[in-house]
Amino acid sequence: MNTELVIDLRASEVAIALLEDKQLVELNKEKSNIQFSVGDIYLGKIKKIMPGLNAAFVDVGFEKDAFLHYLDLGPQFLTLNKFLQFALSKKNKFLSQSKFKLEPEIDKDGKISSVLTNGQIVLVQIAKEPISTKGPRLSAEISIAGRNLVLIPFSDKVSISQKISSPEEKKRLKRLVESIVPKNFGVIVRTAAEGKKVATLDAELRNLIKKWESSFDKIKTSSPPSLILGELKRTSAILRDMLNVSFNSIYVNDDVVYNEVKDYIGTIAPEKEKIVKLYSGKVPIFENFGIEKQIKGLFGKTVSFKSGAYLIIEHTEALHVIDVNSGNRSKASTDQETTALEVNLAATEEITRQLRLRDMGGIIVVDFIDMHLNENRQMVYEKMKELMSKDRAKHNILPLSKFGLMQITRQRVRPELTIQTLEKCPTCKGTGEITPPILLDEQIENRLAFLVNEKRAKRLTLKAHPFVVAFINQGFCSKRRKWQRKYKCRLRVSPISSYNFLEYRFFDKNENEIV
Repeated sequence: MNTELVIDLRASEVAIALLEDKQLVELNKEKSNIQFSVGDIYLGKIKKIMPGLNAAFVDVGFEKDAFLHYLDLGPQFLTLNKFLQFALSKKNKFLSQSKFKLEPEIDKDGKISSVLTNGQIVLVQIAKEPISTKGPRLSAEISIAGRNLVLIPFSDKVSISQKISSPEEKKRLKRLVESIVPKNFGVIVRTAAEGKKVATLDAELRNLIKKWESSFDKIKTSSPPSLILGELKRTSAILRDMLNVSFNSIYVNDDVVYNEVKDYIGTIAPEKEKIVKLYSGKVPIFENFGIEKQIKGLFGKTVSFKSGAYLIIEHTEALHVIDVNSGNRSKASTDQETTALEVNLAATEEITRQLRLRDMGGIIVVDFIDMHLNENRQMVYEKMKELMSKDRAKHNILPLSKFGLMQITRQRVRPELTIQTLEKCPTCKGTGEITPPILLDEQIENRLAFLVNEKRAKRLTLKAHPFVVAFINQGFCSKRRKWQRKYKCRLRVSPISSYNFLEYRFFDKNENEIV
């Protein structure tokens, strides 16, 4: 399988696309003004205890108070609270955690009011970002993630990722990590650690412990609500979790990120440094790799996938519904059962792709085409499980019911990615009235004359819809050549298929748009 990562840095956001055999399977976008990130550790204050929910609402600085359930406190909450009180005392100096005396574990069936009170200061971590009308969800069982390891303060367990299949490798990693982890720290060994040497894991473990210990000094000078330990930017966190040596190519359109990614690949697989490539083409990077076109076709309500068959994807507050339709697909040589099986098997591939692509979480109900034979329903179930094994998010899949419904639960930690694919009419802009298209070339020429005469621009790039570009370049004595001679400028014309039919923009020699 050919796996490529394409990173597009824009003024307002960073977009990261994962391609498998040129097909878009994951898309992550981070806007520059995102406030919360999963993994951030905050000093918060209890605003309200809710005995009926066995939970509390915590002020961590968001417009809506965050939610902390008793089951998310973690067994070592009393020890964490003791550490926090010790850190809040301005007189106390840092005490090595290995010398810190642990408190008894809290009762797993206990009540929130027995351990928390209104106004109490707590150390918490963002477990889920704000979704819809809900505030963030919190956990008091602190964990600090690295590339190969996850550090858990005040624990004594070493766990190994279930995705590492080799029993011998699991034993090796467990024995290795147990020999280097200090007292009062627990560790989860991630899948990426498979095959890693002790020196690599030890260096990462020391770095994670140093990050945790630095929070002690931050707590002493902070008052709630405040950020104590920030997770990586979402872009960096995505790269940390996604990047591995199986990639064939990584394309970046920014010098700084290019060097960062190249250095990172150099640390985990020096021989793979050459797969990182700086993109400097004139066409936008997503346009060049066909990603923009795929986004337009994959994020709508209706998604076609094979021989006229299609999915209809609906979203509600409680769940997502996916309906599989055969469309106008028909074969005279096959019966209805065979057709239903073929469409359903093909649908599983597109459904798993859509779940990853849109980062859909919570409850997903899939309405497959009815099949009468149990072995066919089982075949679709097994195919879905096989394809979902590539998904990094935690998930659970139930077999098809007799009504042809499959229920899936998928981990949701941030809002689902939605992209508006419907556009305003390119000619009327939604008004129902248009400027005569025959005047478009005249409008472009007037704009060009203004930029040359008033803004003294001499080297310009005009970006427009491919049809418009073809019209401007048509013939030996094209309009482009005439404009260049008339206004004594250098004009390059570039087609952008994602533009509306009558949309056009001018750019200077540094590819900055001239407004």
